[in-house]
Amino acid sequence: MKIVIATAVYYPQINGVAVFSHNLALGLLKRGHEVMVICPSQTGKNYAESIDGVKTVYLKSVQAKIYHDQIHPLPEKKKFLGVKMPRLFYKHGFRVSVFPYAEISKVLNEFKPDVVHVQVSDPIGLSVVFYARKHNIPVVTTEHNQPEVLTGSMKLPSAMKKPIDALLSSYFRNRQSKSDFVTMPTKQAIDHLLSGHSINVPVAAVSNGVDLTNFKPGKASKEIYERYNIPQDKTIMLYVGRIDPEKKVGLVIEAFNKARSKLPKTELIMVGDGVDKARLEQLVRDNNLGDSVKLLGRVISPDLYELYKMADVFVTASEIETQGIVLIEAAATGLPLIAVDKGAVSEVCRDSENGYLCEPGNIDEIGNAMIKIVSDEKMRKEFSKKSLEIAGEHDFEKTLDSFINIYNHVISSKK
Repeated sequence: MKIVIATAVYYPQINGVAVFSHNLALGLLKRGHEVMVICPSQTGKNYAESIDGVKTVYLKSVQAKIYHDQIHPLPEKKKFLGVKMPRLFYKHGFRVSVFPYAEISKVLNEFKPDVVHVQVSDPIGLSVVFYARKHNIPVVTTEHNQPEVLTGSMKLPSAMKKPIDALLSSYFRNRQSKSDFVTMPTKQAIDHLLSGHSINVPVAAVSNGVDLTNFKPGKASKEIYERYNIPQDKTIMLYVGRIDPEKKVGLVIEAFNKARSKLPKTELIMVGDGVDKARLEQLVRDNNLGDSVKLLGRVISPDLYELYKMADVFVTASEIETQGIVLIEAAATGLPLIAVDKGAVSEVCRDSENGYLCEPGNIDEIGNAMIKIVSDEKMRKEFSKKSLEIAGEHDFEKTLDSFINIYNHVISSKK
């Protein structure tokens, strides 16, 4: 098949949608399909290049300087009279393609896809769907977002947030109804978004999945400990993900700070970058945690695979996951999980089976979960075994099988 993947975020950005889109493109290519990815340019100009054999078309874009691009390191905050000023704008802003239809029409006329797979409701996604419907090309949509995720970081009053969430839910359902097939990462996410409504389109839960050949148990190399200055004789708690306010990474640090008197030989390692990193570094300094909390910044494979192997427990306080690829990656490495009971997290982190689900925002519960797991080696082994079993349900090869079957189905239905 000739398959187009349309997305607002793509490699080398690091977030769930970007990682999934990149994995999907590479996986389909390895299965013998011809794949084109369409996404915003990171230079502003239109260009195309091959990334690992996948033709990637970068469309003209502009910067949204109010949000970081997730690629470049964040500079230190500027000081005024010795005081660090809040960062309102970013030199390397998140890039958006505003009016991409003409460019999209040109590349799709040349590529002649059999099916298009849209990831995000940005102008690129909307334009690709418009083109596909005009030319009778089947459309598959994967909904990665929930309205609460988009509005959650805005700190809106409840009286405003609820109607806005309802409007966004209605918009998402309307957009999905323009597709020939809709997927979401979990059944829980589907039930939440539809919530008593229906759309006249097939809807299925298809896991984002992870490559179990890369994420697997094992002993981390000696070099990885040395490279990141991590002791080999301590228990390691690991967080991997964006360091942005909506991920609530600060709660993990606060929980660790409360629990550390009972965790004397434990370190908290945090992997990722984002707009909240400077604040978290200050939080570490304020609580004198410099010897036991490390923020490593952005780390990519193959080092990332090794950092997972180095860990003993994975912990997150994020409340915005429609599935959480990092949770699957951690489970595939055999790690017990600590997470919060919000979104679709419970489909990967199963309370008292392979970890603990805590009340969202409850620092004491998260800290107590840390103590319980670290203090009980037998429990860690039992949780680890169950994590591997759960991760097997999310093998990326199964994800590829599902999407290839869906593509074939919508193509034959159109014919």
